[in-house]
Amino acid sequence: MNSPQAYSPKRILVTGGAGFIGSNFVRYLFEKTSLNPSITVLDKLTYAGNLENLADYDGKYTFVKGDICDAELVEKTISESQIDSIVHFAAESHVDRSILGSKVFTETNILGTHVLLEAARNNGVERFVHVSTDEVYGSLGETGYFTETNPIDPTSPYAASKAASDLIVQSYVKTHGFPGLITRCSNNYGPYQFPEKLIPLMITNAFRDKELPVYGDGRNVRDWLHTDDHGAAILTVLQTGKVGEVYNIGGNNEMRNIEIVKLILKTLGKPESLIKFVKDRPAHDKRYAIDASKIKRELGWEPAITFEEGIAATIEWYQQNESWWQRVMTGEYQSYYNEQYANR
Repeated sequence: MNSPQAYSPKRILVTGGAGFIGSNFVRYLFEKTSLNPSITVLDKLTYAGNLENLADYDGKYTFVKGDICDAELVEKTISESQIDSIVHFAAESHVDRSILGSKVFTETNILGTHVLLEAARNNGVERFVHVSTDEVYGSLGETGYFTETNPIDPTSPYAASKAASDLIVQSYVKTHGFPGLITRCSNNYGPYQFPEKLIPLMITNAFRDKELPVYGDGRNVRDWLHTDDHGAAILTVLQTGKVGEVYNIGGNNEMRNIEIVKLILKTLGKPESLIKFVKDRPAHDKRYAIDASKIKRELGWEPAITFEEGIAATIEWYQQNESWWQRVMTGEYQSYYNEQYANR
């Protein structure tokens, strides 16, 4: 296969770079590539933003605390840092929270993306990768896979806000010739994930012999993607993706939630009696599954980490980093910005 000529980013803005997936992408750039770009992280530091995720690299990147809805701040950040590439992770992303209150999802995910697009267009940004989700497609039946040509059919306020932001990016490509690309990933897992999500919640509860709450019958199916694989895929799209295209990113690890919970308990030597089935959430999509053949065929990317390898490494990481997740649970992590950055 003849690979497309690679674009070489020199000054990257990573929005939401203190969050779970964003910080893992920044770490991926530092640890597993030789690009050595100048990196600016823009993050509002909501409950899900944690600068401790990047503590190993303090001083090696520029941090800007702020909201992507703040047009003046976004414009200034892109202009003064002479940003040539943006990887846009910043989003409200927890489905349960969007059901309880969707306004912030509309503001951040839709308006914030629009603000970024305007500032990027004004400043001649050369690549804009918009990181989206397979949830924009809605729910699958027992068979079939999401492809990039599937119509979007979101079922939660979170997914609807991401679908809207996808469409805005696509409109800028078509209307303005904007250099936008969209990725849609399956469920991510790995280190530094906020403990409200399925895998870290089950791991940390099992450590403490607490009940493991499982929605409904636990038979909801998701495709699981390790954050290192996701980082590699996003960088591949940034460097060699075709402007205007959508790329699905999947892990080829389709599993039922209950299977994952039982695997975690077995790995830790804990009894299945810790499982507690709870009332299902509204409009809980039964199955997601990604067809990632396009990114493999056109860009040469495919996942390298099996779920068995990835979940074992993830469990071990949480075992070895109890102080990290304990500080998250107590809220102590939110003082890290003041300790490290506020007086700079």
